[in-house]
Amino acid sequence: MSQQKQINLDSPGASAGRPLADRMRPARLSDYVGQTHILGPDKPLARALAAGRIHSMILWGPPGTGKTTLARLLAAEVDIRFVQISAVMAGVKDIRAAVAEARKAREVEGRGTLLFVDEVHRFNKAQQDGLLPYVEDGTVVLVGATTENPSFEVNNALLSRTRTYVLRALEPGVVRELIDRALADGEHGLGERELDMSAELRDQLAARADGDARRALNLLELAADIAAGRDDGRGEITQADLDEVLREGLRRFDKGGDYFYDQMSALHKSVRGSDPDATLYWLSRMLEAGCDPRYVARRVTRMASEDIGNADPRALRLTLDAWDTYERLGSPEGELAIAQAAVYLACAPKSNAVYMAFNAAWRDAREHGTLEVPMHIRNAPTKLMKDLGYAEGYRYAHNEADGYAAGDSYLPEELAGTRYYEPVARGLEIKIGEKLARLRAQDAQAPQRVSRSHAQGTSDPGENR
Repeated sequence: MSQQKQINLDSPGASAGRPLADRMRPARLSDYVGQTHILGPDKPLARALAAGRIHSMILWGPPGTGKTTLARLLAAEVDIRFVQISAVMAGVKDIRAAVAEARKAREVEGRGTLLFVDEVHRFNKAQQDGLLPYVEDGTVVLVGATTENPSFEVNNALLSRTRTYVLRALEPGVVRELIDRALADGEHGLGERELDMSAELRDQLAARADGDARRALNLLELAADIAAGRDDGRGEITQADLDEVLREGLRRFDKGGDYFYDQMSALHKSVRGSDPDATLYWLSRMLEAGCDPRYVARRVTRMASEDIGNADPRALRLTLDAWDTYERLGSPEGELAIAQAAVYLACAPKSNAVYMAFNAAWRDAREHGTLEVPMHIRNAPTKLMKDLGYAEGYRYAHNEADGYAAGDSYLPEELAGTRYYEPVARGLEIKIGEKLARLRAQDAQAPQRVSRSHAQGTSDPGENR
């Protein structure tokens, strides 16, 4: 069975059995609230509509921000057919059927078709490619909706033929306006029930809806049903009713999706930016929304090496201890140890010197091929190896003044003199930097190794095994 459907919101009985959020969809673009950054005066989309045109687009935004509603209203605004398919259920066959109907409508009625693909990121590459020729020749105006970053989920070929609009989570004031409309509307909303709901509770619901209009209206309908089911005859949505429907957390947190990685990025950057308050906020946001504390502990441990490094080596040990503490205590007690470690990282001196040095060394190791290990630092466990010059001229650092073989080199000849690690002037790396500066000064004054095959020295006693 084809998954496409043509919507007529004005048909008789269209509201029967539909959820409040669906019944309250605006019938005109002028009634659409929010997203003024793309629909405001002089915005590209507004200008196109004013000229009676519409172009193919991707609507990217969180759930409940009006993507489907906007697509319907755009079709109505320029008087073209609206056909909707779901990428979860539809396949190439459904696309072909929709295209065939669009061609027929254009030939017979002279009307264009807006093909709305809900969750377009669910289409695989072949399915997305199947849309290309019909978008390109104007058979359909494609409007795809997605909650995922289209840069990663939509083919470049399709992106190049569409314009991406980012829909934002709705402000509490906008959500409050929708709540007020639903309570007052006697035809599609809850007005016929004559329910009272205080301004304070309306504001509370608007804030707790987390920018999601659909969620706000669904919760409002649930609260209204609870209120209507009471026998006290008050006809009022109370705090207790609202608490009942708001019992579960409402934060947006899609593990593995954009919100997940955006919030983890915010946590990491707060630590790097030495802001313990923001660190605690983002940590709490993730944990409260259900993120696995073990995942957070792993990422915080990585931060200790990447952003604190040798400026405060205790940071790494502390994060490992916090991770271990969580494994021993579990939730919620163990989460406090992760918070303690995260705050310590935020307050600690910062250095990415090892991180940058490691990346540079890794790049050289990859790009320079298999460079020879210098003869004087090769192991020589056999007589043959010694006869071939292995370990000849090696200077055992413990036998040298200050425990340092000044002037010696341990890099391949092609990389001799390369500096990867440059300590920053923060935390313990101040001392490390001072020591390296002294050693490099000694190198500059010492005779440089001229020929490793003729130099003499003491072998490393740990090498001859």
